[in-house]
Amino acid sequence: MNITTKVTLNNGIKIPVLGLGTYKMQPGEETYNSCLWALEIGYRHIDTATMYKNEGDIGRAIRDSGLERQEIFITTKIWNDDQGYDNTLRAVERSLKLLNSDYIDLELIHWPVPKLRKETWKALEKLYDEGICSAIGVSNYTISHLQELFNYANVMPVVNQVEFSPFIYQKELLEFCEENNIKIQAYSPLARGRKFDHPVLVELSKKYNKTPAQIMIRWALQVGTIVIPKSSNKSRIQENANVFDFEIEKEDFLKLSSLNEGFRVSWNPENVE
Repeated sequence: MNITTKVTLNNGIKIPVLGLGTYKMQPGEETYNSCLWALEIGYRHIDTATMYKNEGDIGRAIRDSGLERQEIFITTKIWNDDQGYDNTLRAVERSLKLLNSDYIDLELIHWPVPKLRKETWKALEKLYDEGICSAIGVSNYTISHLQELFNYANVMPVVNQVEFSPFIYQKELLEFCEENNIKIQAYSPLARGRKFDHPVLVELSKKYNKTPAQIMIRWALQVGTIVIPKSSNKSRIQENANVFDFEIEKEDFLKLSSLNEGFRVSWNPENVE
């Protein structure tokens, strides 16, 4: 496994296991430079969303990187205000213009908005059938949200992007998604750095000569998720990619897996209704 390693989604599309998250990156030079640095380092997967307001800067960075568009996997998302059938079609059209692309690799429903998520999914199915979105999926969906989706979906989601770290190890959701051939994409895999001083992380950092961030990313990869750590710092973007030259031993892996305390740095999707 390395930075170019890909996994195959349930529709045959391949996605890199490591990506650059861009949530809360400032639109403009911060996003532009971060994406250019990541692409120079070897990242080939960038995660954004309409709500982040930085799709245009990502499109500019991809254009200026010298890489072919098809070499880069872009994930973006339909924000809550854009949900509903016609709104979704318009939102994707806007994203395409901003990203300077004629297709999106993976389009997600950002949150399971009541009364709108079904129509939003139907619009995504249309865009998938037309080839405008190479793959479609969801974000922040619980098991019950997914079960509801299965009742009306003609196309199964390829991904469920959720908050996922040793401190919010959503094992039941992971297993449910695995049973239904849906990949978990882990956002906030570093818990925004708020647990870096945890004794277990400190201990394992010393043992493996890796930073707490690298230990958390490696754990998420070994659990079987696609991981999208966010940083706008060039050295940390590099650091977050240097996780393929070691493996966490079983005993230590179990230690990390036992740290779950339901610790969230984002909204709880159980409460968004």
